Amino acid sequence: MFTLPQLPFEPTALEPYMSANTFSYHHGKHHKAYVDKANAAIEGTPMANMSDVEVVRAAKAKGDQGLFNNAAQAWNHSFLWNSLSPMGGGSPMGALKDAIDRDLGGVESFGEAFKKEAVGHFASGWAWLVHDGSALKIISTHDADTALVHEGLTPLITLDLWEHAYYLDYQNARPGFVDSYLMHMINWDFASENYAAVAA
Repeated sequence: MFTLPQLPFEPTALEPYMSANTFSYHHGKHHKAYVDKANAAIEGTPMANMSDVEVVRAAKAKGDQGLFNNAAQAWNHSFLWNSLSPMGGGSPMGALKDAIDRDLGGVESFGEAFKKEAVGHFASGWAWLVHDGSALKIISTHDADTALVHEGLTPLITLDLWEHAYYLDYQNARPGFVDSYLMHMINWDFASENYAAVAA
């Protein structure tokens, strides 16, 4: 069964880059709705005993789009909250920085490429830094789709590109939202942990 996790920081911790008002809707309403709908869909089925990752992958494999949409969005949002930090921004350290230098031309080039992907993504979806088994890549997925179900990809960090993620704070200015993420909110420690697990 899915659960709505507590935010890993206070709802005011990312202000002025992301407001407590945004979190009240994004976490308290949007994320909660995905969790509730996913749980309602799997209640009384063998999937109720699966992990959230297993449910997302099983729904994708079965072609159950309704369940996949809600389960994937529940997982994506839980991953998102950990991709944000009040101490975010700046540059990664250690092995992840070395990998970004090697595969993406450095942190500055990473930021430029990530912003281009995120801003250029049409309509709703997610921007990701992933590891494809041999190198780092920047991708985006549409709607509820998640890097989690793309074979060979391991998500390291993400940014929500749905308008509910930024509209209260940035209106239609997605580029400003992406800039704030890269400069002030991206949680490099979380990305480094995920990279260490896959690169070991």
